Amino acid sequence: MYRIGGIEAGGTKFVCVVANQADEILARSVIPTTTPDETFAAAIRFFRDQGGVEALGLASFGPLILDRRAPNYGALGPTPKPGWAGADLVGTFRDALGAPVALDTDVNGAGLAEAKLGAGRGLDVLAYVTIGTGVGGGLIVRGRPVHGLTHPEMGHVRVRRDPLDGDFPGVCPFHGDCLEGMAAGPSVMRRLGHPLNQATPDHPIWTILGHYIGEFCATLTLVASPERIILGGGVMSNAALFPRVRAACAETLAGYLPHPRLAGDAADYITPPGLGDQAGAIGALLLAEEAFRGE
Repeated sequence: MYRIGGIEAGGTKFVCVVANQADEILARSVIPTTTPDETFAAAIRFFRDQGGVEALGLASFGPLILDRRAPNYGALGPTPKPGWAGADLVGTFRDALGAPVALDTDVNGAGLAEAKLGAGRGLDVLAYVTIGTGVGGGLIVRGRPVHGLTHPEMGHVRVRRDPLDGDFPGVCPFHGDCLEGMAAGPSVMRRLGHPLNQATPDHPIWTILGHYIGEFCATLTLVASPERIILGGGVMSNAALFPRVRAACAETLAGYLPHPRLAGDAADYITPPGLGDQAGAIGALLLAEEAFRGE
């Protein structure tokens, strides 16, 4: 039995795990995301304390350089996370641990886990979208994450302004009022001064977020035609959002796609993750298994 490691690398924390296989976790550590040097050193120390690993999977926030032909393959791109642009994820961990490293986005990792072990089992085309500190999306087609010129950055799709939202400018440092700028956790804090779960049930923020996320789900449906859209992340941990998102998606589609899965309340189409908040770490371990096999 071989030992593999996984890191769900987020903007606020690194979740590090060691396992015999993707769904058999032996040890786990949560490390605050501070500077690259501090965070990498703490993660490397954890894996060494566990006796090392034979392969490592990284499911990381981005944007990431995933083109293996690029001279900076395995590094972070122009992320808004201060101090992290250009941080070398793959090279740092490969050299420190002496093991092959597989890298993909955090949402691709979570989507891969959901496709193989969670709410997407048995489906050919699955979309996984996380709405938390930021917004990201991964598309899994026949068990493989979609890559292309770079990798999908669904969180930066533009959405139409909800009339209830007034002149709120959005918080994305690149685009202002893209989906991430209007629906991620920091946008809620900027509007309300407190997390979404503290909002009263009749507060318009529920309708506003439902509109933006639902409209995005309609766009994703029209562009990629997934068989299911899984919505995870801290914002979507508020179950009251799901009916509003589904209703807004249906309103945007306006009956154009008469498919049974989109009929009614679409509860089988837009769903929470089957693996809960474990999807990212499990996805990282699945990436590690690929690295171990040399895929």
